[in-house]
Amino acid sequence: MSPAASKSIHMTDISSGFEPIASTDATVLILGSLPSQLSLRKREYYGNPQNAFWQVMGELFDAGPEIPYVKRTEKLRCHGIAVWDVLQSSVRPGSMDAAIDLTTAIPNDFQAFFEEHPMLELLCFNGKKAAELYRRLVAPQGISTLDKFEYRTMPSTSPAYASMNLDEKVRHWSAVRRPGGSNRSA
Repeated sequence: MSPAASKSIHMTDISSGFEPIASTDATVLILGSLPSQLSLRKREYYGNPQNAFWQVMGELFDAGPEIPYVKRTEKLRCHGIAVWDVLQSSVRPGSMDAAIDLTTAIPNDFQAFFEEHPMLELLCFNGKKAAELYRRLVAPQGISTLDKFEYRTMPSTSPAYASMNLDEKVRHWSAVRRPGGSNRSA
């Protein structure tokens, strides 16, 4: 990064993600890009009430926004669902994925995560940007287990992706329910 470019970066523009929501026996990993500014302030994944993530999880796993955040995350863990972001941190003024500065993007430590979660089968990306970031920043790392996973890019739950209604999103996202009962009931 040039000295002129670095002078324009403000510390408030650097976003850092959260620890994953995960149990060691998770079978599905849902990956976003990086928490929004509202999520960062609330210290919750998908903290923007206009984001449909928790509504979708409510339909699929009874982990909806009407129950406390801690209970929602526990329900996901009980169903073998893990939630994390592709990026550990990046400069991103605001909350739009399009504003992520790829020159400052640092991916999370997937090698360690995959070692700690050996039962993972399915990686679902919450939108195209998360899939793109994973493809650009994680796949080239040469992690030996990457080819064991099934990958799916899901419709973004972001309020910026309004071209699909909630019922359609739930239908697509139902793929996180693993066939054959590999998701446990809460």
